[in-house]
Amino acid sequence: MISIDKTESNRWLQLWIVSSAAFLSVIDIFIVNVALPSIQGGLHSTDGDLQLVIAAYLTGYAAFLITGGRLGDYLGKKRVFVAGMLLFTLLSCCCGLAQTAGQLNAFRFLQGVSAALMVPQSIAYIHLLFPLHEARIKALGVYGSIAGTASVIGQLLGGIIPDMHFLMDGWRWIFLINLPVGLIAAWLAVKYLHETPRVGESRFDRSGVVLLTVMLVCLIYPLIRGRELGWPVWAVAMLVGSLVLLVVFILDQRRKGLLQQAPLIDLQLFGFRDFNVGLGAVLFYFMVQDSYFLINAVLLQNGLGFSSSLTGLLFAAQGIGYVVAAVSSIRLVKAYGRKVLIAGVLLMAVCLYGHIRLFRGDVHVSAGTCLLLFLYGMGCGSVLPSLLTLSMRSIPPAFAGAASGPYTTFQQTAVALGVGVSGGIFFGLLKGPSQAAGYEHAYAVATWVNIGFLLVTAGLLYLLPEKAEG
Repeated sequence: MISIDKTESNRWLQLWIVSSAAFLSVIDIFIVNVALPSIQGGLHSTDGDLQLVIAAYLTGYAAFLITGGRLGDYLGKKRVFVAGMLLFTLLSCCCGLAQTAGQLNAFRFLQGVSAALMVPQSIAYIHLLFPLHEARIKALGVYGSIAGTASVIGQLLGGIIPDMHFLMDGWRWIFLINLPVGLIAAWLAVKYLHETPRVGESRFDRSGVVLLTVMLVCLIYPLIRGRELGWPVWAVAMLVGSLVLLVVFILDQRRKGLLQQAPLIDLQLFGFRDFNVGLGAVLFYFMVQDSYFLINAVLLQNGLGFSSSLTGLLFAAQGIGYVVAAVSSIRLVKAYGRKVLIAGVLLMAVCLYGHIRLFRGDVHVSAGTCLLLFLYGMGCGSVLPSLLTLSMRSIPPAFAGAASGPYTTFQQTAVALGVGVSGGIFFGLLKGPSQAAGYEHAYAVATWVNIGFLLVTAGLLYLLPEKAEG
């Protein structure tokens, strides 16, 4: 078996190759956010279909993330990385060629599953390529910077591309542009990445994956579909069923843990107070994360008449603020601890109030508008890079690896829930498809809900340890 090549030139080349997974998985979230109204118009879809474009992807990603990491151990990280990259590319093309909203959302779910195959391998490769702490921190910084840059590029392209019609509806190209990037990344991975030794004793919790996937679908799908259909019996039954499946899942994981059968989630993690508080902060924070983009994209384009391109440019200002704050926040957190995260969350809440006051029927884009979005992005950038570190500070090192998978799974699930809850409130309150007053009222209520989520997040962050580990 070929060992990992750690020579200076090759390992940095391999870092850029594996970082393509972060680039594609992140850009595919943000590029869709801005393009949602164009997708809705192109496929004549419902508001629920619109929410599922985001939620389906995140559900597939969350349900298979831990299993994707273990597949890399069992089959070899290079093999799984390349397979995930090719599947992601293929499913991106399927999304771009979808003829109905149902087809698009089915492909989006599978696209999330393929992202769950490639992303864990990229992170694992970084730890293998950079065994020394200082070099690893630098490499993770590069990886994070690429993900941050992808969010800005995604928001910009998600606005511009739908306004460019060539051979087909412009929104389809937001998925099809993944084709050259994905193929090049897969070819470079085959050529330059070295395969890792296979861990033959690695086990798969198949029943755990099935229970988790069905539970998430039973929770998120009726939250989105039930509202627009008037809460039929099947939607209520699915929500109740999701709670039953959660109990079954917990009992199943506990039994496997006692029998040392490699459960999907190690329930011993929930014996650590900081981890539980951190998960609570993650829940309320990430319920705001993508619901913000959803309701703002729909308000600005459908409610206030902004073009897709102008909306993308405005969101890019938010993304730039995120990158600027993220670069400096890690250093500030070392000095001031949780205060930085609390300040960031409160800044986001204040900016959301500014959104309510500003985004009305007579709004005009100005430097003040861009500044408001930039400051909101700075709030996000002050929180995200260090939230995981603070949440896991008191967890013994032996549990650190086991904690990162459930943390990320919970994070993606929270984003999907936010799209269902805040997005559902927004769409449920709309008075009509073209009445600005209806949009403004729905937007204000949904945004106040998000402000409430952020205030709860700030309270939970206050309960976390004072400083993150350096």
